[in-house]
Amino acid sequence: MKRIFKHKLPIINAVASVSLLLFVAACTQNSQEKNSDPIENKIDSVNVFTIETDTVKKTLVLPAELLPREDAQIRAKVPGYVRRMLVDIGSRVSKGQVLALIEAPELNTRIQELNDKANASRARYLSSKDYYERIYTASRTDGVIATGELQRVKNQMMADSLEYKANQSSVASAKQIGNYLAIVAPYSGVVTKRNIVTGSFVGSPNDKPLFEISDNSVLRLQVSVPEIYTDAILSNGVAEVSTRSLPDKKFEAKLVRKAGRIDHDSRSEIWEFEIANTDNKLKPGSYADAKLFFLRQEEGMVVPASAVVTTLEKKFVIKVSNGITRWIDIRSGFNMGDRTEIFGDVQKGDTLVSKGTEELKTDTRIIALIKK
Repeated sequence: MKRIFKHKLPIINAVASVSLLLFVAACTQNSQEKNSDPIENKIDSVNVFTIETDTVKKTLVLPAELLPREDAQIRAKVPGYVRRMLVDIGSRVSKGQVLALIEAPELNTRIQELNDKANASRARYLSSKDYYERIYTASRTDGVIATGELQRVKNQMMADSLEYKANQSSVASAKQIGNYLAIVAPYSGVVTKRNIVTGSFVGSPNDKPLFEISDNSVLRLQVSVPEIYTDAILSNGVAEVSTRSLPDKKFEAKLVRKAGRIDHDSRSEIWEFEIANTDNKLKPGSYADAKLFFLRQEEGMVVPASAVVTTLEKKFVIKVSNGITRWIDIRSGFNMGDRTEIFGDVQKGDTLVSKGTEELKTDTRIIALIKK
């Protein structure tokens, strides 16, 4: 009996040791599972809001340029020398007013030659006409004048008549050119440049213009409007204008025309406004700031700017449905500071995350906290 007990004792000890090890391992595993459950099953709470539509408006200040309503370079049509100057830079002129007189002796000589030629052709025409009338009278008596002779005389008279009329036209044309010796203003305005003095030779194609005249009674204001705003409504169709020379004054400019195309380089459209300038306080060529008040024709979806996530690839918002997140691609509209207009697969009443982030992935379960 004692020998049998001695053999069984090591076996019992081994079994007990194994059981103890298994018990400890099981307890450790249960403890780890209990400790890990709260971490694995944790659901984050996220602030959300419900999309509402609202009036979409934007105030934008854009650089602009003031231009004269009309601006012309006055050149000489006839080569000659400046005989007399009647205006200077800064002179205010009326339409048709003489600005300068040109002297062209060659033109006067040419007109005299054409006059002499016209007078000679007139004499020939009158002579051939008189001869034809006498021949025609004589031809009424049978056999006195041959039929062919009468026709020849008639043809000569007609040729002389055409030559006389042509010479008359040449004289009239030369005299018309002579009228260009008086340089006149094409419209009322102010002389802004003068490039000649008395005695200057003018009329060459490469010459500078004699004068430049601007009509500044109404100024044109050109503004390059970014593409995103070109379809919006301009409130009251006016812009508020300020200039560096008159920083304490505001001027109202009325929108009168649009270019109708987007410039390829600047991605903008030229809008042109007009400003009454009867007191001549504003100067063409000046830079100005144009404040524009834009409105959408209809209400749009406006969300907090923090809800829009921008990456290198896209822009998106995070929509929440039944506690599950989903990324929705969008396009931005008007940026209104802390709010922005969006377009995409979202609509009024949808729930979005207030502060979007790339770390909040699609199909993540969250606890949505409605922001009031």
